[in-house]
Amino acid sequence: MNENILWLHELRLGDLARVGGKNSSLGEMIGNLAGLGVSVPGGYATTAEAFKDFIAHNDLSKRIFDKLATLDVEDVNALTVAGKEIRTWVIDAPLQPQLDQDIRSAYKQLCDENGGGEVAVAVRSSATAEDLPDASFAGQQETFLNVTGADDVVHKVKEVFASLYNDRAIAYRVHHGFKHEDVFLSAGVQLMVRSGVGSSGVLFTLDTESGFRDVVFVTSSFGLGEMVVQGAVNPDEYYVYKPTLQAGKPAILRRSLGSKAIRMVYSDVPGERVRIEDTPVELRSTFSISDEDVQELSKQALVIEKHYGRPMDIEWAKDGVSGKLFIVQARPETVKSRSHATQIERFALTEKGGNVLAEGRAVGAKIGSGTARVVKTLEDMNRVQPGDVLIADMTDPDWEPVMKRASAIVTNRGGRTCHAAIIARELGVPAVVGSGNATKVIEDGQQVTVSCAEGDTGFIYEGKLDFERTTTDLGNMPPAPLKIMMNVANPERAFDFGQLPNAGIGLARLEMIIASHIGIHPNALLEYDRQDAATKKKIDEKIAGYGDPVSFYVDRLAEGIATLTASVAPNPVIVRLSDFKSNEYANL
Repeated sequence: MNENILWLHELRLGDLARVGGKNSSLGEMIGNLAGLGVSVPGGYATTAEAFKDFIAHNDLSKRIFDKLATLDVEDVNALTVAGKEIRTWVIDAPLQPQLDQDIRSAYKQLCDENGGGEVAVAVRSSATAEDLPDASFAGQQETFLNVTGADDVVHKVKEVFASLYNDRAIAYRVHHGFKHEDVFLSAGVQLMVRSGVGSSGVLFTLDTESGFRDVVFVTSSFGLGEMVVQGAVNPDEYYVYKPTLQAGKPAILRRSLGSKAIRMVYSDVPGERVRIEDTPVELRSTFSISDEDVQELSKQALVIEKHYGRPMDIEWAKDGVSGKLFIVQARPETVKSRSHATQIERFALTEKGGNVLAEGRAVGAKIGSGTARVVKTLEDMNRVQPGDVLIADMTDPDWEPVMKRASAIVTNRGGRTCHAAIIARELGVPAVVGSGNATKVIEDGQQVTVSCAEGDTGFIYEGKLDFERTTTDLGNMPPAPLKIMMNVANPERAFDFGQLPNAGIGLARLEMIIASHIGIHPNALLEYDRQDAATKKKIDEKIAGYGDPVSFYVDRLAEGIATLTASVAPNPVIVRLSDFKSNEYANL
């Protein structure tokens, strides 16, 4: 269009220096993958050059960079004051007249092409560093949802510009050695997907915990995707097996129902773009997308992964009116895909676990212990000392400086693709997300142990328990003179164990799958109608999302066996039929 505005469909990855990683990636998908079934909402982007001109037009450079030159980012109070002052300068400054006009003209064209009325858009940040095109600034700047009207779009573009000087963005650049004056911002203006009355989430084209490459890991919740990304909800989870998907067969290996207690929706209150509300109770006990949608999303994810040639981290949304699925963002996965596959690290408790204070979704497979620090507001962050266990309701990028000090992280809310989980993986510390009540049941100053070494569920134990850590370099292991098969009891650890040298699984005991994956006596499911009200309530809570008791048993058993099989394919798996003893039945 001009030096100020570029349409997303015109952009490619080669334009990263002009519009940042987020916007160039959107353009790459629109231009190259639309014909392969990948749907991306359209829009336009302001250029890095337009941002530079805005700063120059208002003589902001010297004021901003003089202020930042003397700032100690480790002084949280000074950082807060300086960041707020700079952001005020930016927001109070007028856009250069040509940029203002170009943003309005492009918005009008977007409206004309989509029905003529004022369309709702998301205004997103996309940062880029001069001469450092591979630098990543994911999650550092702001996104604004459900923005309507040219005046509001123009104002939100300025707020996105100002977010380059968020406290966290300033600190991030200092910690990673970027000069403030070399980093610029592009604002993406993208059509909104009506997921407020639909669903949305995040997916990875590998298992985020083990790095197992043959699955797509999908998370989903009702409403706009910010709740999943931020970790404000415990989402539904699905694992999809790539080889079966590519063969055109049902490919969901296993699924887990999240609580999905709240959702973000569009607001019709003047001046309020979105609001957070309780998810209707009847929706919480259902999966937020269908199996068909999960598989369709996974197919689109594989197309994206193939095009980029590496594992991907993808945000998606389902339009609740049209039922159509959209990809709204895609970036390379940066943690597990870079880890050393030949290094196997194992953690195990060496003493029996004590009183379990809380449990949730395990992130990683490590164990950490220390003094619990229950942090309820950003103002309390400085109480966390190196080696403490951070206990919080949820985290966002503003928490990152203090998360680096923690030996483990525990949150009330969130799933395995939320902010806390991603940062924990980057830092290499164990985390338990979605515990529900950790900030209430764990006392500040209490000694605790956080174990993520026991499967999908992470546990927070009372006291500092002894544990061992062993590291094995598979590259130095001599070849075995015979085929060695594994005994694997828990499907939740299968992807991890499957990366060990093996000739398959020689013993998968059905009763262990029933105990870990089902947890209900088969007769209680077969004779559900004969159970008392209290037992029925317990069963209903466990089988939510599965329809009826018998289907739950059959499907969960199939999921467990399928997960074990996928983890070592094409090697064989020997499943031994159940031989439960009476005392083992009694534990169900």
